[in-house]
Amino acid sequence: MANILMLGTGSAGTYDLYNTCFIIQNNEGNFLVDTGGSNEIIRRIDYFNIDYNSLNNIFISHSHTDHIFGLFWLLRKMAGLYKRGIITKKLNIYCNDFVYEAIKQILNHVLSKGLLDIINDLVNYNVVKNGDKHIINGIEYTFFDILAKGIKQYGFKTIINNKKIAFLGDEPLNESLYDNFINYDYLFHEVFCLESEENIYHPFELFHSSTRSLSNMLNKLNIKNVIIYHTEEKHGEKRKELYIKETKEYYSGNVYVPDDLEIIKI
Repeated sequence: MANILMLGTGSAGTYDLYNTCFIIQNNEGNFLVDTGGSNEIIRRIDYFNIDYNSLNNIFISHSHTDHIFGLFWLLRKMAGLYKRGIITKKLNIYCNDFVYEAIKQILNHVLSKGLLDIINDLVNYNVVKNGDKHIINGIEYTFFDILAKGIKQYGFKTIINNKKIAFLGDEPLNESLYDNFINYDYLFHEVFCLESEENIYHPFELFHSSTRSLSNMLNKLNIKNVIIYHTEEKHGEKRKELYIKETKEYYSGNVYVPDDLEIIKI
């Protein structure tokens, strides 16, 4: 059994929803995927009573602020725990080369030399290339370039409990990659807005999806379950209901629209 702990589910401009990031949790540890855009990431991790010694793998999909800035607050926190001997394991950070350069440059500008020295001792950077495979908490992950139209982004695919799963960053799945995900059990996929609000949010101009465009792709690929994230927030408590309803108008599989701090079992 694995749990997906949804720390945040919102887009870059949300306030009540935290920016999209989550933890894949199994009996061997916790794998953090993206970190949001602020120190709120620490409160979200603490909400689930995560032992920081078990949080020793992080993947950053791309260098937009709402996916990477929380990392620097988290590294500052973990460096303090490492210095005091509370964290005893090295921290592995997985990212593409563009993200790696962004992390190193920002760290050099915002932290003191003393903290940098501790972080450099704590962290192992794994700069992934398209198709690279890594074993993380006993599970093999294959990282891949999502061929984003905007900034360079990577996602990953894996098998957990015999279920084929893919995380696709925060752009629509590039059509040239469709054949790689036919009949998948779970896709993590962004949706920026409802179909009925495309004329308000113009998601395609922002390299994002609506419920309609996502549903069309899911049907083509025969996807069994979709986990929707990176949405706007103006519908409040009705967000889940509305996004599920519109997606299922075109798509017959299972639709998950998690709230912040919700747990999905795989």
